[in-house]
Amino acid sequence: MNLPVGNISARKITFVAVAALCLMPFISSPLALFLGIIVSQVIGNPFGKQVSKFTKLLLQVSVVGLGFGMNLYDAAEAGQSAILFTVGSISGTILLGLLLGKVLSISKKTGLLLSVGTAICGGSAIAAVSPIIEADEKEMSVSLGIIFILNALALFIFPPLGEMLHLSQTQFGWWAAFAIHDTSSVVGAAQQFGQQALHIATTIKLERALWIIPVSFVTAIAFKTSGKKISIPYFILWYVIAMSINTFFPVIAPVGTVAVLLTKKGLTLTLFLIGTGMTRSAIASVGLRPLLLAVILWVVISAGSLMVILGTIG
Repeated sequence: MNLPVGNISARKITFVAVAALCLMPFISSPLALFLGIIVSQVIGNPFGKQVSKFTKLLLQVSVVGLGFGMNLYDAAEAGQSAILFTVGSISGTILLGLLLGKVLSISKKTGLLLSVGTAICGGSAIAAVSPIIEADEKEMSVSLGIIFILNALALFIFPPLGEMLHLSQTQFGWWAAFAIHDTSSVVGAAQQFGQQALHIATTIKLERALWIIPVSFVTAIAFKTSGKKISIPYFILWYVIAMSINTFFPVIAPVGTVAVLLTKKGLTLTLFLIGTGMTRSAIASVGLRPLLLAVILWVVISAGSLMVILGTIG
């Protein structure tokens, strides 16, 4: 049961204390997410929308920081190798989602939001497409709630599955990037699996995130809302700049090492803050048929990408 609303100071102190705990070295990414969910259910989020804005900024800064531990040439090679797979999986997932949405009698807008969220980068894709198709608050909350739940589950189940399937670092990095929804959980899951998996997963996931732009343009044309503003993930440019600095200026390597260490703790804190967003109202908003659609899409892209990866990547 939540603490009394009037006891706002105690709630804030508790919230900050648990957040600070997540910066400790013994707190893993899944545990941080779990603590966030527990905090959300027990005391709620006393900072409201401030946390939502800070979480987005912290995630972007943390992803950019990871660039200081990566080589630009290796990242370019991984991104180039993933292009055809990316195009096929994104277009296939969206088309399948729209088709299944009709079969399940789900509104076209909700079906599209769940499809782009699964195909590209979870909540970020949903947030980018929602204003273009003029989705209402219920359609957004249902889509975000479902993607959030599946994204949280992925952080807990993918690393053990990867170990059970004896995936290599490279294979798991690819799989995480294609099968997990949000960048936060992709990075969190890959970080648990290993450094190489983290590098590959982050690079490929951010390359997929850029597809928000063409998908948004196509959506605007399809829904005849071409005057709507397109959301562009500019922070990816800073990620590339960070990789370039690390590649061409090896003298800053010690600074880069510290930046990466701080970044990883920032990502752990990000997952805690994301967990605090799993409110009871968000869970209650999830409908059975939209959830079924999202689960089917997730299973298809997870199983399909895994089969391709096992057959092509050693």
